[in-house]
Amino acid sequence: MSAQSTAAPIARRLAVVPMGLSLSLLLAISYVLCIALGLIWWDAGLHQPWLQFLPGFTWLSWGSFLLGLVESFAYGWYVALVFTPLFNFFSARFG
Repeated sequence: MSAQSTAAPIARRLAVVPMGLSLSLLLAISYVLCIALGLIWWDAGLHQPWLQFLPGFTWLSWGSFLLGLVESFAYGWYVALVFTPLFNFFSARFG
């Protein structure tokens, strides 16, 4: 048996910046794809959730589109800033 197989597992830590960028881009890309789908499939009501979750968003102008994009990106950072420290805390405690 090697020393590596008997060693205690190292607690994994996440960094806030990569998490923030990853989640923000995930939400921004999802937002753009949903808007594109909403433009293609107009009568499906796909824009209704955006009206609820993105303050100031209306269907659809360039200003509203850009506002929704910025808000989607900001929500990704919000999740990263809350989730990453929580993950690191619980990972260190309970491994």
